[in-house]
Amino acid sequence: MKFLITGSAGFIGMWTSKKLLDMGHTVIGIDNLNNYYDLKLKIDRNNFLKKYKNYIFFKLDLSKDIKKIDQLIKKYKINHILHFAAQANVRYSLTNPTAYLNSNLIGFFNLLELCKKNKIKNLIYASSSSAYGNNFKNHKSFSENLRTNTPKNLYAASKICNEILAHSYSEICKFNSIGLRFFTVYGPWGRPDMAPFIFLNKILKKKTIEVFNSGKMSRDFTYVEDVSNAIIKILFKSIYTKKRIIEIFNIGRGKSIKLLKFINTYEKILNIKIKKKYLPLQKGDMISTKSNIKKLNNFINYNPNTSLLNGLTKFTAWFVNYYK
Repeated sequence: MKFLITGSAGFIGMWTSKKLLDMGHTVIGIDNLNNYYDLKLKIDRNNFLKKYKNYIFFKLDLSKDIKKIDQLIKKYKINHILHFAAQANVRYSLTNPTAYLNSNLIGFFNLLELCKKNKIKNLIYASSSSAYGNNFKNHKSFSENLRTNTPKNLYAASKICNEILAHSYSEICKFNSIGLRFFTVYGPWGRPDMAPFIFLNKILKKKTIEVFNSGKMSRDFTYVEDVSNAIIKILFKSIYTKKRIIEIFNIGRGKSIKLLKFINTYEKILNIKIKKKYLPLQKGDMISTKSNIKKLNNFINYNPNTSLLNGLTKFTAWFVNYYK
């Protein structure tokens, strides 16, 4: 089968592409290869995928190159799209709001128009746990039926808009749309703008790490291979299920880990004492996240089994090897 994957040189896009390529499918990858973070890392991810004969890559931007992408969909007779291209990061949205307008709203709208025009059967797209805002104050975990009308930042607002737009287009145009709310995904080839990467980079350089909200934070850290395995199961369930699917699913570990415990896990792996500087809570940050994964488990028998210790050990090994 042939699949179009946007953001194929991104973290989750690369892992999902690899899974499909290993299964013998053809992946048409598009990415604008912007320099929001280390461009070399994106290029190296893409070069890793280019080793597969069944990977075909095009440098394109969904906010600008809609005609060219339309031509690709027609040329390769695409019926299934996995959309991971987006401007990510909560804090970056505070200083660069235009990037979120172009990528997350205009780009996503263009993609939905392409789905309508080309009668796409399945659209799976990335959302975010940031959509839940301050719900953790009143709930022990985030379930998909919670209200998401109080986002704490522009990034979250853009993802909520994506979910609403996708639902509307799916209803009108009769295609499957599945939004995935990811919870702090980490692992090999991970993003340099996320805490697991930032911490490890500073720790190995023997620098002091910054710990916000005096360490009184927790996250549902989810290993990337658990995530990509779930995406593949969701994809093929949507392909082979006759009933139309319009859904939102959490993809997390289902456990909330305190930030200081997360840091202590690095201390165990590296057998060192980490220097910490405690700072106030950053604007737009959520204090705690924890996914309720019952809905996804019922849909695909989802069972993430990578412990934090194992996941961080694998990430550390990759990091040390990649950066020498």
